[in-house]
Amino acid sequence: MKIFLKKINFWIDPESLAHYFSSLYGEEGLSWLDSNGSENGKWSYLGVNPTKIISCRGINSSQNATNPFEKLSKIKKGFWIGWLNYEAASWLEPNNFWNDNNMNTLWIASYDPIIKFDLAKKELFIEGSNIQEIEYYEKIIKDGKSKEYKPNLRKNLKFNFSKVNLEELSDDFQQNITKIKSFIKKGDIFQANISTNCEVEANSKYKYLDIYSKIRKKLKAPFSGIIVSNLKNAKEGVISTSPERFLKLTTDGYVETRPIKGTRPRNSEAKADALNAIDLITNEKDRAENIMIVDLLRNDLGKVCETGSILVPELLKLESFPKVHHLTSVIRGKLKKDNTWVDLLKACWPGGSITGAPKIRACQRIYELEKDERGPYCGSFLKINWDGEFDSNILIRSFILSENKIKIYAGCGIVLDSIPQEENKELYWKLIPLIDSLK
Repeated sequence: MKIFLKKINFWIDPESLAHYFSSLYGEEGLSWLDSNGSENGKWSYLGVNPTKIISCRGINSSQNATNPFEKLSKIKKGFWIGWLNYEAASWLEPNNFWNDNNMNTLWIASYDPIIKFDLAKKELFIEGSNIQEIEYYEKIIKDGKSKEYKPNLRKNLKFNFSKVNLEELSDDFQQNITKIKSFIKKGDIFQANISTNCEVEANSKYKYLDIYSKIRKKLKAPFSGIIVSNLKNAKEGVISTSPERFLKLTTDGYVETRPIKGTRPRNSEAKADALNAIDLITNEKDRAENIMIVDLLRNDLGKVCETGSILVPELLKLESFPKVHHLTSVIRGKLKKDNTWVDLLKACWPGGSITGAPKIRACQRIYELEKDERGPYCGSFLKINWDGEFDSNILIRSFILSENKIKIYAGCGIVLDSIPQEENKELYWKLIPLIDSLK
């Protein structure tokens, strides 16, 4: 497949183009992998009017369900963007119990052409296999520029927060932490990532893209974005403000994963903010929690990577975002020649940082304690480039949209040293900025 690249000789920001193209094609089928221009977030990608869509619903035990990993293994070369649910793990561990849900387990679309943004250099490109389509997209963009198109962003979006009961949510969350600690004391598990969620209602006439525009003003992150499915009678979408990369595979076979464990809030006062960061990087509990997941992911990568290739070049690195400080580690390896990106995904699914250790037992405990399915939350956005390069995030700090319902999730990693009240504070550091971004 020959790929053509066209550089546009002027800059338009991704948000404006996303709204402009959605005004022409509709937002259904739109995928916008957004970012913040940081070292790990240099590029943004916009796909509209997909040429092909692959989707499936249900878990392994559901009637007429299909295996999402088999579907992924059969996709042809192209530029693909989509999401994969946490519960896709039911096809890898069918003996575990998994919650079914109404969202697509897999929704992934091929885009030709794709619009690319170099956020660092403020450069705009159109890339694809059909030169006529590239020229057509170029004409659309130039028309928008000549019309001085500016998106009519809905600034008066109002949401119904009546179902948000943080006190009740906190009580349930702390009870689950106590239960997790009792499992750890018995030697059942070492760690588990327990989550919770609240639900907000939007006006049914709101565009998902307008909702994301409101959110991103406060919550930019390197692995953020929005995907809106275009299936009939099933309006659904996923909004991400995730800071965490799950898996990246380069064309020469090198793998990278960047687990996040350990959180402190930001503070507007510089000295207090620095003290929060110091407390995080020196805290024994947070360091142990992070290192435990590093070991888990080293083991996962070892299933599909060459012996001796797995390294940890960065351990317990401080990363600071607008609302929180995090501890991030980096694990790298070299994929065995007979393995593919789908093999890599299967070996590591679901992500260690949002499950626990041992992973499968932690998943069992998560199923027992969490009231609701996770769906795309704790799953991933997936991107496959023309040349086969693969990248993905962990869908934390995310909003799951179905019709006019918005589910907002957050969670914490629990170890023996965890104090329920302190973990509840961490939950609030993560959850409240998400809720407030809609206000």
